[in-house]
Amino acid sequence: MKLDDQTRTSLEAAVYRRLVEHLRAHTDVQNIDLMNLAGFCRNCLSNWMKEAADAKGVPMSKDESRELVYGMPYEEWRTKYQREASPAQRAAFDSAGHKH
Repeated sequence: MKLDDQTRTSLEAAVYRRLVEHLRAHTDVQNIDLMNLAGFCRNCLSNWMKEAADAKGVPMSKDESRELVYGMPYEEWRTKYQREASPAQRAAFDSAGHKH
């Protein structure tokens, strides 16, 4: 299937929004779990958002990009939802060599 650029971009944006909403709804899924299973997490998405903004000359801080992904300030999300990583989670993260 061949899509024109505008349609492709529109579809990609819709998929991204759905992914972010899914992650916001599943706060029980920890970032370390995402990293261990998929190699990316909410912070990666926010970093990619900031990189895209920087590339387009759109002013955006790291905190602003995180809030766009988390739906709230990052520290608020951490306080409400982040749990301490288990030794097994940490070992899996360390053995994968993730740089996060």
